[in-house]
Amino acid sequence: MRHTHMMALVCGLAASTLVLGLIIKEPVVAAVREQSNIDRGFEVAPVELDLRGKNRRLVGLGSYLVNVVTACNDCHTNPPYAPGGNPQMGEPKQINTANYLAGGTPLGPGIVSSNISPDATGLPAGHSYAEFVGQMRKGQDHHSPGDPLQVMPWPFYAQMTDLDLRAIYEYLRSIPHSEPAAGGAK
Repeated sequence: MRHTHMMALVCGLAASTLVLGLIIKEPVVAAVREQSNIDRGFEVAPVELDLRGKNRRLVGLGSYLVNVVTACNDCHTNPPYAPGGNPQMGEPKQINTANYLAGGTPLGPGIVSSNISPDATGLPAGHSYAEFVGQMRKGQDHHSPGDPLQVMPWPFYAQMTDLDLRAIYEYLRSIPHSEPAAGGAK
């Protein structure tokens, strides 16, 4: 009988250790993955970042999301690539940093991508964080209240976590202001 109790105790301890290991391992793996994304974000940022007064981790994660995951550059930079830097033409990738995220890309009749670089107050497109979240989660167009954003894949971005949106916003606050290319919209 004593042996049976001892075996039950040993099995219980082994199972508890396994469960505890899984519980501890998952946050560790998530933290390593997040740090990897932050580091990669700084590696791929195509412009110099102003980190003064900003959360460095959020800026790095935001850069990763903007430049690797969501491809904001494809619509919000016109043209997205510098001359000779279009990878879809077999050229080595080089982002158009002169007009980075300044908008001006025609997306359809009467639809032009917005300049999402910081304005003179340092806010992306002049929007508060709450306005930014409204655009990303609900497609609220602050230039045309009541009209949902067209073309912008906000229904996809609406599923992003609060941390993801905060990181994107912090990154957009850290990039330099830029103006659309000649002939682009402001």
